[in-house]
Amino acid sequence: MSEPQKLDIEAIMNQLPHRYPFLLVDRVLECVPGERILALKNVTYNEPFFPGHFPHRPVMPGVILVEALAQASGILAFRTAEVVPDHDTRFYFVAIDKARFRKPVEPGDQVMLKSTLVRSFKGIWKFQCVAEVDGAEVATAEIMVAPETKVPGINGDAP
Repeated sequence: MSEPQKLDIEAIMNQLPHRYPFLLVDRVLECVPGERILALKNVTYNEPFFPGHFPHRPVMPGVILVEALAQASGILAFRTAEVVPDHDTRFYFVAIDKARFRKPVEPGDQVMLKSTLVRSFKGIWKFQCVAEVDGAEVATAEIMVAPETKVPGINGDAP
């Protein structure tokens, strides 16, 4: 078993191609390659989606919450495969199943993004994901990602 890893925003930006306003992972608190990741998203009133969703009561859109879970899963996939992404290597979000939203996420919330690698088969990586605020589940989903190119350690079974 690997030692848990922590990543600051600079390390996260080395793992993901996303940038403001679409980089949705602020910190990785714990990553165990091949197993799980625990990441953090600080939700502020200054998020670009709040003025339109909704002006009278800002709520984080569910699709943005799912994207944050997918980004955390992507970091776990790259750390598991021991690959640093470049212009030729990316994981793409290819499927979502069983998405459930249980409670609104609002400005001031800290969202804990949890993703567990379920399996990797023929280049498709499947993750079980949970988002929590203050220990309460706000969303769950099964997410699948696939790499853009054939890279040893990514397209086969998980190492």
